[in-house]
Amino acid sequence: MAEELETLSTKELHDRAIERAVKHLDVGFLWRLLKAIPAAEAAAGHPDQAEADVSHLSAILNEFVHAGGGDVAEALRPLYLEYLSRS
Repeated sequence: MAEELETLSTKELHDRAIERAVKHLDVGFLWRLLKAIPAAEAAAGHPDQAEADVSHLSAILNEFVHAGGGDVAEALRPLYLEYLSRS
């Protein structure tokens, strides 16, 4: 399964992970994702956004909805892979 997941785009990983977490009411994963987004913003070269995310939960929630694309999504890819590989 891990090999199959590695072939997916980051957007596909994001969508699958979110779909699975919502379907199974996995609030723990969703919370881990929310906490990881500021670090992913910083790793993707957006330190100002990371600081705003930490300061404003609404900003984190907005990023959560849009974290499936771009360089932030790439920084979150290991989290999606780890979560989806556990099934």
